[in-house]
Amino acid sequence: MRRRRRDRAAGTPRPVPASLSAGDTARTAFAGLRTRPGRVVLSALGIAIGIATMTAVLGVSASSRADLMRRLDALGTNLLTAEAGDTLFGGKARLPKESPGMVGRIPGVRDVGATGLLDVAVRRTGKVPEEETGGLSVRAATEGLPRTLRAGMRSGTWLNAANSRYPAVVLGSVAAQRLGVTSPGEQVWIEDRYFTVVGILDALPLAPEIERSALVGWDGAARLLGFDGHPTTIYERSAEDRVRDVAGLLAATINPRNPEEVRVGRPSDALAARAAAGDAFTSLLLGLGAVALLVGGVGVANTMIISVLERRHEIGLRRSLGATRGQIRVQFVMESLLLSALGGLAGAVLGVAATYAFALARGMPFALPPWSVGAGLGATLLIGTVAGLYPAIRAARLSPTLALHAA
Repeated sequence: MRRRRRDRAAGTPRPVPASLSAGDTARTAFAGLRTRPGRVVLSALGIAIGIATMTAVLGVSASSRADLMRRLDALGTNLLTAEAGDTLFGGKARLPKESPGMVGRIPGVRDVGATGLLDVAVRRTGKVPEEETGGLSVRAATEGLPRTLRAGMRSGTWLNAANSRYPAVVLGSVAAQRLGVTSPGEQVWIEDRYFTVVGILDALPLAPEIERSALVGWDGAARLLGFDGHPTTIYERSAEDRVRDVAGLLAATINPRNPEEVRVGRPSDALAARAAAGDAFTSLLLGLGAVALLVGGVGVANTMIISVLERRHEIGLRRSLGATRGQIRVQFVMESLLLSALGGLAGAVLGVAATYAFALARGMPFALPPWSVGAGLGATLLIGTVAGLYPAIRAARLSPTLALHAA
């Protein structure tokens, strides 16, 4: 103590610990990781799985939503449906025969189509048992139905004045698949005779019931299948700015006496609800990804603690050569950050690749929120910092003498 006071009095400068630049610290941390490549890979793998899961979940969700919005833009949100509901006494109501024409006179309505559900089954041949319907139905359809639904023909033609009076049928996409019909000209069995397939429709997300139906002309259904002429579902497409007004008038126009027996719906709302349900499922998967990321962080912390125990001689030697506790702490935190960053970068690449592969396989647009990769890497660095703090503090507290003696 007296010697130090004499040194200060004599103006002797106090010893200053050697400083390490950021580059020196990074090189030292990399050197620490290179000595344990197997352990580093396994620890980084846990982080990579968590980041890849979260990135892929966000990417797949965004791609699915983009595809849904694209389809909605193509199909439009101005389609309304009106169906026969229940009577006051619980029976099945019927829409008036003239209701499609009445709907067409509502201001703002552009196109109207209708179908009538028939109590018959469609089968590939008459030898198939009648009860084996495969979930398919038979409907009478008006000529304006595809224009109203914006339905495209996968092959063949739609029902027209020339063929709708005869045993001709158009199949929805699902109906054609389940019946094994691949092209027009083939025949299917309805009621007690064969009907010739004249066309196959494309997929109709806004009208899934049409996808699972065999559609017969309005007049042909009345003449050949006993159709009574009462529609069961009316489809109308109106101007975008008149949808709400038309929806308020639809039930009273179709059935002025009993408007409560008419159910009015908007098919695009079902797709929007599906998107909302997808968001909830995405949140669940993100939670699972966060758990995987947390497990990876625990693995990094465990690796760093073991590293401190194995490198006590190195720590003691560096401390005896003048390294401060702060430099030791920074070194081990840097190692933890680098280890987590390697896993985070690998996980981000895997997540982006998985999203791209999924979108390509499903024919969807590739969409990935720009913030998702940055947020994932930020979470990785945060976990790396937290995981490295305790091992770094523990390393800094080692006594140089005891560390060298233990080695």
